[in-house]
Amino acid sequence: MWFLLDTNILIDILTHDSAWYAWSRTTIEECLMRGRLVINQIVYAELAPTFETVEQLDGVLPPDDFERHNLPWEAAYLAGQCHQLYRARGGTARAPLNDFYIGAHATVMGFTLVTRDATRYRSYFPRLEIIAPN
Repeated sequence: MWFLLDTNILIDILTHDSAWYAWSRTTIEECLMRGRLVINQIVYAELAPTFETVEQLDGVLPPDDFERHNLPWEAAYLAGQCHQLYRARGGTARAPLNDFYIGAHATVMGFTLVTRDATRYRSYFPRLEIIAPN
């Protein structure tokens, strides 16, 4: 089984977030017992500003533990379509296209998405399997 980690889960761990650290860490450990952890270029890019060098980021996200999967072209198409629908429904720019890339990637590849922001993903990617606290 493959688990695509949303950026917020990794930020919880990296910052020892008082509200979410325990849930995120436990969930990652459970996912590791059941399969493999995956990140993509979007998650990597969202974390990059936290680190001074690529080596520091890779040290926190070693490729042996966090497999890198490229975004398929089909996922890019789906992300654009879902983002357009979101905007047509009155969505604001507060929901960046990045979230739609992550949801589309997980959907197209059949990954389970691990996130704290399940509402939007459920609305626009109804076939997507999600692990979330709510």
